[in-house]
Amino acid sequence: MNEAYHRALVSGESKGLRPTLMRLGLSGLAVGYGLAMRLRSLGYAWGWLETQHVAVPVISLGNITTGGTGKTPFAAFIAQWFREREVRVAFLSRGYGADPGAVNDEALVLNLLCPDVPHLQNPDRVASARIAMEELESQLLILDDGFQHRRLGRDLDVVLIDATNPWGYGALLPRGLLREPLSALHRAGLVVLTRVDGISEEQLEQIRQRLKTVRGTAECVETSFPVRRLVNSQGETAEWSTLLPGQVAAFCGIGNPTAFQSLLARRGLPLAADRFRVFPDHHRYSREDVYALRDWADKLGSPVILTTQKDLVKLDVPRLNQSPLWAVEIGTEIHAGQELLEKYLTEVLQRVPWDGSPGPSVSME
Repeated sequence: MNEAYHRALVSGESKGLRPTLMRLGLSGLAVGYGLAMRLRSLGYAWGWLETQHVAVPVISLGNITTGGTGKTPFAAFIAQWFREREVRVAFLSRGYGADPGAVNDEALVLNLLCPDVPHLQNPDRVASARIAMEELESQLLILDDGFQHRRLGRDLDVVLIDATNPWGYGALLPRGLLREPLSALHRAGLVVLTRVDGISEEQLEQIRQRLKTVRGTAECVETSFPVRRLVNSQGETAEWSTLLPGQVAAFCGIGNPTAFQSLLARRGLPLAADRFRVFPDHHRYSREDVYALRDWADKLGSPVILTTQKDLVKLDVPRLNQSPLWAVEIGTEIHAGQELLEKYLTEVLQRVPWDGSPGPSVSME
């Protein structure tokens, strides 16, 4: 079952007898999945499964659902916050979707956004942590996609929730997109709502109230990922204002393609179905894919083609025949909760080992 069909199925978009029966079957599988997750959680709570702590602070960034929530730009934002305070940072991740001996698309993008922050990819995050400390002399580790990875201890557990689809259609995998029951949010030290610019204030308030019901507090940080500029594989840049409606097409292979399409629409570039192509998350573009994209661009009249940075770093071509290929570079904007975020990051900063020196000031100003 491919990702697009699964999402259409669990969202209820697919109608009819067969999808209904399939949803019933997925509900049964979700019961077994939920039981396994609860037993695993009990294993850590009762000490059957061991959490290993290391000598430097660890910040985990993770999700409660599958699909993209914006961890990559937010990870870069957090890393840059600590780099500005002279902390040696390293990213740790599993390396999902990477070819043998290579790094995945998220690492390639983070290398562009944070060129002075090393990125270690290894399913054994504890081993990576030790390498980061002993060989790279890292003072702080950022654990990517770490909420369900509980073997490596952390000083701060940050959970990102996509405001445009916060609860994964209200069901555990595979019936919905929830990786864990919502009660798992009690483990989170800090909740960050992303893409809040994509919903109404009424919808946002509903999410806050649901958080309050689940966690006992609606306290959270609210963010969005505004467009900065366009970049291509040769390092050239262009302004968004150079794009003209009706002369643009786009494609992506990310966890939440709808979010990318919605971003384009909010910036004045709504795209018809034939002008927006979706590939699976972490898609490895083959030569045949590039040929197909070139043919698609030619049939559309050679428009400007937009994609995400995660896709561009894997294609590494500046054009698709006559169509320029640009990635949309995004940043992180804090809409609400700036002081809350500073509070938690400053608490972590105070635990950083400073090699005998007092370290930088931790003033909130």
